[in-house]
Amino acid sequence: MIRMIFRNTILVGGTVLLLCAALFFGLDYTHTKEETHEALREEAIYAEPGLMQGGEEYLKALGNINRVTWIANGGEVLFDNVYSGPLNNQKNFPEVEAALKDGEGHVIRKSESGGENTMYYALLCDDGTVLRLSRPMASIASALKYLMPMIWVMVLALIISLVLAFRAAKQIVRPINEMNLDNLDHPPYAELAPLTQRIQEQNLTIREENLQQEKMRREFSANVSHELKTPLTSISGFAELMAQGIVPQEKVPEFASDIYRESQRLIALVEDIIRLSKLDENAEEPEWEDVDLMEVSADTVDGLRSTAEKRNIALVLEGEHVQVKGVFRLLSEMVYNLCDNAIKYNRDGGKVTIRTGKQDEVPFLEVADTGIGIAPEHVNRIFERFYRVDKSHSKELGGTGLGLSIVKHGAQFHGAQISVESEVGTGTTIRLMFTGNKEEKKA
Repeated sequence: MIRMIFRNTILVGGTVLLLCAALFFGLDYTHTKEETHEALREEAIYAEPGLMQGGEEYLKALGNINRVTWIANGGEVLFDNVYSGPLNNQKNFPEVEAALKDGEGHVIRKSESGGENTMYYALLCDDGTVLRLSRPMASIASALKYLMPMIWVMVLALIISLVLAFRAAKQIVRPINEMNLDNLDHPPYAELAPLTQRIQEQNLTIREENLQQEKMRREFSANVSHELKTPLTSISGFAELMAQGIVPQEKVPEFASDIYRESQRLIALVEDIIRLSKLDENAEEPEWEDVDLMEVSADTVDGLRSTAEKRNIALVLEGEHVQVKGVFRLLSEMVYNLCDNAIKYNRDGGKVTIRTGKQDEVPFLEVADTGIGIAPEHVNRIFERFYRVDKSHSKELGGTGLGLSIVKHGAQFHGAQISVESEVGTGTTIRLMFTGNKEEKKA
């Protein structure tokens, strides 16, 4: 910040110095031009009567202070105190032309002899001839010499202002650097009050988010521990009974089947936890491809048909083929979890409808069931990890409690929006709208 203040001070000071110099040069040039024009005009007015009386001899007696040229009405040079030889016709020169027309004329141009800027003043005499006087304009060097004391004063003022600006910047910045970010009730400057207020609000938001994340972490740890402990306890109990020989021989296959079922439940839970962890951390870089939602849904229906038939639940696939840019395996898991949930929480003899298509040119996938439905107070929480609307009923149906969480993370990963419509006793409809730009997401 000190550097920025110092740099801006140099920029402002240098700009002011240049503007002042330009202004002084402009004023000096204007003053010199007016002064030269007035001097030549007065000299010409004084010389004109003498010329009319004394002719060329009078002009010779003037000396060589200024260049004097006497020009006939036709433009021929009658006399010039600088050139002794013949000169070109002067009638078309601007100052001569203006004098012949308006009585006088003046112009600034480079001299034919010296090549320096020269002011020419021409006066129409009583006999119709033109008397022209000229004087070189002051050069830039002479003007600079004239203005040098003032320029040195400005440079000195600039140096002093830079030193003072550097000290002022340090004094301004010091209280800001010494601010206590944990206590911003009294900012060092009133102008900083809006900034400190925003910092306090952000700190409060961060603390609340940290507390919320800590709470979620503890809940997740507790839920994971509970979910892991349940099948492990069952497996341990069954194995212990079998190891002690308490289980009759004819019951061993049944106990072994229970152990296998609980171990599969444990494996599914661990796989879901690992899957969610990877989604949270974006740990993998899967291959993106064009995925047909209709084909993915058809594969899912085939895989779940036997499960649905056990409860006489009809699986219906409707809609049209529509492609999205995404990760095939993750999209397949999302569709599977939505359909699996729709079957688990359906009624015997119910129906699950999977629809794919486009709405307003946006691809969508929808899973609707005729199940028990979800109460309004639970709708916004069904995508939380291990959240169950009816824990006793969910325990009977099995599952890890992470299926809809995977759906939520998969939707975020693919830039899709989730909407839920549900009515208790009627059923639930979950829709995924793939509104994200998958090509940009892949890049």
